Amino acid sequence: MNRVDGKVAIVTGGARGLGAASAKRLAEGGAQVVLTDLREDLGAQTAAEINDAGGRAIFLTQDSSSEEQWIEVVAKTKEHFGGVDILLNNAGIGPGGRIDKMELKDWRHVMGVNVEGVFLGMKHCIPPMRERASQWEGGGSIINISSIMGFIGSPGMTAYCTSKGAVRLASKSAALECAKLGFNIRVNSIHPGYMETEGLQSAMRAMARTGGEEAEEAARQEMINDTPIGRLGKPRDIANGVLFLASDDSSFITGTELVIDGGALAQ
Repeated sequence: MNRVDGKVAIVTGGARGLGAASAKRLAEGGAQVVLTDLREDLGAQTAAEINDAGGRAIFLTQDSSSEEQWIEVVAKTKEHFGGVDILLNNAGIGPGGRIDKMELKDWRHVMGVNVEGVFLGMKHCIPPMRERASQWEGGGSIINISSIMGFIGSPGMTAYCTSKGAVRLASKSAALECAKLGFNIRVNSIHPGYMETEGLQSAMRAMARTGGEEAEEAARQEMINDTPIGRLGKPRDIANGVLFLASDDSSFITGTELVIDGGALAQ
């Protein structure tokens, strides 16, 4: 079933992990996909895999914290595919370590990518989305990837938790703004739990540093133990949620948080 047939999606951080899985899932659903990342080799490979499978995708190199590059990405998306209907703000970086050891420049780097990148994506994608929103029952759709760490704290992850909490509330505020102004654009956030991704490795290293002698494997097992379903999430689990929020099946859903965490936050 082509749930997003004819729609155009921009997926940041699309070279690997959750971004790559989501780009592929959107393409399977009929969307034309522009995936962006700093990793040119992996990004080009992911785009090629989509095209080889019968989808339509291009890759663009992008630093999502750069406003100039956002302007360029949106312009090239319109040039290639005619507009923008879906934005998946997925690009992000991991924890920054202990708060008493962290350099201000590192804190600002986390905020620049995880928060300012989301802001810039919304700022520059809303205008072209408005141009095409009337074509779809669900209008335009902005999906911002936060985390369960946007709800709770975790030692060694203060910068990351702060940034993901900001994404959660930015999504709510943007959703209300778009609705009140009649833009016909929905904005929601997705909150992954503990996932089998490279980001997990970063989180485990932070937990290991904070815990002293605690090994990375012990940190991984702790995450599994904290997940009632009894396993770590897979990128496809998040991609399925992305497809739902991008499609007209979610036309009455805006300003909400889709938590995909195997029950972790229910405890």
